[in-house]
Amino acid sequence: MITLHALKFSRASRVLWLLADLGQPCNRIDYDRTDSFRAPDALKRVHPLGKSPVIEDDGEMIAESATILRYLAAKYGDESHAPPRGTSAYWRHEALLDYVEASLAEVALQAILPAFADKPVPQAARAALNTHLDYLTQEIGDGPLLFGERAMLADIQLSYIVALLARFDLLADHPTVAAYWDALQGQPGYIAALRDAGPMAPPA
Repeated sequence: MITLHALKFSRASRVLWLLADLGQPCNRIDYDRTDSFRAPDALKRVHPLGKSPVIEDDGEMIAESATILRYLAAKYGDESHAPPRGTSAYWRHEALLDYVEASLAEVALQAILPAFADKPVPQAARAALNTHLDYLTQEIGDGPLLFGERAMLADIQLSYIVALLARFDLLADHPTVAAYWDALQGQPGYIAALRDAGPMAPPA
């Protein structure tokens, strides 16, 4: 059975979502955040960078959300969370899956972190975020999700950042992305992950 090292209010919710979709249990080891909302030192005994999520499977230790999602889809022979291989939609999906942490996350956090500290979001940070949210609006298109009605790996990967943006009222000027977040919250795997481990974003 997969062992998941899961930090509270973290990207680990993505892994729980996919496992729920696949009907696969896991041995979840939970870690509370410190008073300063950081990961505890205990996670450094799991991964040198103190990262979460991390999974263990048959002696393998795997980090990075996108890699974990791909690993689980491959392990369980799942082909329902990506478009058919070799199609243009498949490569668009792969690009979006990697885009979340490679491009979007750093820009989003420049706006999220001041909001989390009850400080004004710098104008430059908001402008950079708006550029990415405009891009996401284009990618969502007619929606409701990136590839229609069913959540793909890219949707699951995107959910954590969008949850934080929604939590700190950073989607007000981007109704398509706000509606996308509403659609994500209706997905069965999201609901199961929320029920099992609590919300992705910290409470108010």
